[in-house]
Amino acid sequence: MKIKASYTNEPFWKESNIHSKLPEELKALDEIVHNLWWVWNYEATDLFAHIDGELWAGTEGNPVLLLQRLSYKRLEEMTKDKALMETIHKVHAKFRAYMDEPKRTDIPSVAYFSMEYGLTNVLKIYSGGLGVLAGDYIKEASDMNVDLTAVGFLYRYGYFHQSLSIDGMQVADYEPQRFEHLPIRQVLDENGLPLLLEIPYNNFNVRCHVWCVNVGRVKLYLMDTDVDANSEWDRAITAKLYGGDNENRLKQEYLLGVGGIRLLNRLGVKKQIYHCNEGHAALINAQRLVDYIQNEHLSFNEAMEAVRASALYTCHTPVPAGHDYFEEPLFSKYMSRFPAELGISMQDFMDMGRAEPGSNEKFSMSVFALNTCQEANGVSFLHGEVSKKMFAPVWKGYFPCEMHVGYVTNGVHMPTWAASEWRKFYEKHLGGELYREQSNPAFWEKIYRVADEEIWEVRKTLKHRLVKYIRESFKDNWLKNQGDPFKVVSILEKINPNALLIGFGRRFATYKRAHLLFTDLERLSKIVNNPEKPVQIIYTGKAHPADGGGQGLIKRIVEISRRPEFLGKIIFLENYDMRLAKRLISGVDIWLNTPTRPLEASGTSGEKAEMNGVLNFSVLDGWWYEGYREGAGWALTEKRTYDNQQFQDELDAATIYSMLENEIIPLYYAKNGKGFSPDWIQYVKNSIAQIVPHYTTRRMFEDYTERFYGKLAERSGILSANHFAKAKEIAAWKENVAENWDSIEVVSLQFDDKLLKGFEIGDTVKASLVLNKHAIGGDLGVEVVRIHLESETLKIFKMNLDHTDGSKANYSLELKASEAGPFRFGVRIYPDHVDLPHRMDFAYVKWVQV
Repeated sequence: MKIKASYTNEPFWKESNIHSKLPEELKALDEIVHNLWWVWNYEATDLFAHIDGELWAGTEGNPVLLLQRLSYKRLEEMTKDKALMETIHKVHAKFRAYMDEPKRTDIPSVAYFSMEYGLTNVLKIYSGGLGVLAGDYIKEASDMNVDLTAVGFLYRYGYFHQSLSIDGMQVADYEPQRFEHLPIRQVLDENGLPLLLEIPYNNFNVRCHVWCVNVGRVKLYLMDTDVDANSEWDRAITAKLYGGDNENRLKQEYLLGVGGIRLLNRLGVKKQIYHCNEGHAALINAQRLVDYIQNEHLSFNEAMEAVRASALYTCHTPVPAGHDYFEEPLFSKYMSRFPAELGISMQDFMDMGRAEPGSNEKFSMSVFALNTCQEANGVSFLHGEVSKKMFAPVWKGYFPCEMHVGYVTNGVHMPTWAASEWRKFYEKHLGGELYREQSNPAFWEKIYRVADEEIWEVRKTLKHRLVKYIRESFKDNWLKNQGDPFKVVSILEKINPNALLIGFGRRFATYKRAHLLFTDLERLSKIVNNPEKPVQIIYTGKAHPADGGGQGLIKRIVEISRRPEFLGKIIFLENYDMRLAKRLISGVDIWLNTPTRPLEASGTSGEKAEMNGVLNFSVLDGWWYEGYREGAGWALTEKRTYDNQQFQDELDAATIYSMLENEIIPLYYAKNGKGFSPDWIQYVKNSIAQIVPHYTTRRMFEDYTERFYGKLAERSGILSANHFAKAKEIAAWKENVAENWDSIEVVSLQFDDKLLKGFEIGDTVKASLVLNKHAIGGDLGVEVVRIHLESETLKIFKMNLDHTDGSKANYSLELKASEAGPFRFGVRIYPDHVDLPHRMDFAYVKWVQV
């Protein structure tokens, strides 16, 4: 036998973690790092950087990982460093004072559901604006000390890490999160073991571990299906944010809605308001209906009254195609047990998600949310108006302008997004009440008293910080994907903090029109290559892996940025995340936004820029439609000149070039002997004083409370009192009306002859109507609807109920003509009840033949 020179089998490895054990004197640090309060308190992040600056940077700002990787020697040194220990105790004392304040009782309690939360770059459970908005919102709930609990998912892979190939194509890498390295705690059961939540999925169960993120005073519970007891397919439910096929999306939304409510039930959490952040969470109301029927012994219709009265749906999407729809066979596969538990048919259940009940439409999560939530809102004034038109098919008897759909314009969490330099500046010049008064415009007017030089110094500091960050953070990646090290060095050398810096950072969807500046490359080249007035443009953003158009835009911009005339003048920064976003929105001079109008629901990156003295240049869409103030930024009109989008793009591009050449660049470079433009600083002051206070999450939360939470809590309390007596009364009335609606008889309808022949301004027109309600109990309302055919304006005139005779009701109306022009008149009947919150709550309408 010949002996081999080498022979071995494959090694077997088992992973183990060895991390630092904190001495008793440093236990306060462990409490701080496991609460995301540190994210928006610079005293804490300054402390972490002081403990070990190099390690802090190496962990990408993750304090849990920082503590785990500290050497024993460094821990010993820390306990003996009196100044450091004093700082630790000071930061911990501030944290405990914040945490120990009692919860407010003047704002209703809220359960909040969202598919994603952008809280910190360390916790990768967000993809973009929707998640960052949700994260900012629950941070504000914490600062306002509201009794709010949030629910979401702990994704193993989160959203993708973006890099660029050598030819400029986006490369999406999904990097697994190590949960033990994150600022989260696993929820334990009564026996001290990891809580295992079982969620029934029709004929099988999915098991979830549950994790808790302490977001200041708010608890965010995250479900995680990466559990050994689950099948491979079910473990993937929480693998990736917006990952997988349509079936996996349904399984995710089922888990968020049905599983989210069952989780809160398991934890004993009950709230007054249930808030769906987008239609993804709509199925919370399916489970809530079941709970009311099983636990409170209500009928389906009674349970619906209780559910609707305490539910709010916030829509972030401006086009129907952006909503989630599911085919009936797929939807039935997961929801077929619900009709039996609700006491209705599968057809009835499907119809709750259809704008046209009885049709073969797909099930729409948004329509289901509208039908099971009393209130609904868009996320800016303009988006609210767009949403009314988008959702009009759900309530066909009414016109979009009559819809109950409201709006609350999104805001941003100022302590998170204002750079620490600005926060210290604001605290010094505006006063210690800054955070309580941040939505008070009068408070911010103090900025006008501050010397221009001080504002310019902050702006200059942040511009230099951005350039330093780019040079340090992107050099290695660029060397890998640019192919030419000399080009990389040239780019790094050409980045100029003294140039006018324009930033563009957002999701690369085609409607965002990132390409607009490249419509005329020759003209753009002259703008960025003016040696006396240099301009540099910094782009960043991710395209969804399935969005070929968005990825093509990124490739195009990268290709242009590598041309000799644009090298170092146009820069694309890969892997846009919260850390890069904060650097960019505080370090540029102009924040550019060029969406196709009216497809920007709100947008919040420009609001973040405002907090940092950065001026907006944007289409009047989303929040900027309301936010723009002359002398505090620049705007492209919201009005379209061309139906052809290419022509509109060319016009908008030409307008941008012209405004840059003739207004913005000359204003920036009108510098005095101190090296800055006083007129530019006046713009900055105007933007801070006149815009910032209106676009904080403090104002946003106050609006939600005033417009929705307060009235929902009040009505819900009334309906649930005395074992849901009022809910039962309203449900019985609706059942009676619905059963007898078709029996309504118009006995007579009379109008003055002059209505048909024409009449003059000042003339009075009379109308009368006699109805036989037959078996319908309660009142019916009757209205004359008038549409001006030229202006397309709508006016409603309610007819007076003069008297009743048994089941007959007599109505009359006198109209005095006050406008000239062609009109269309119609008459409609509707159920009228004092306890209805609005007409869409029971949208039965009968149009009378006139």
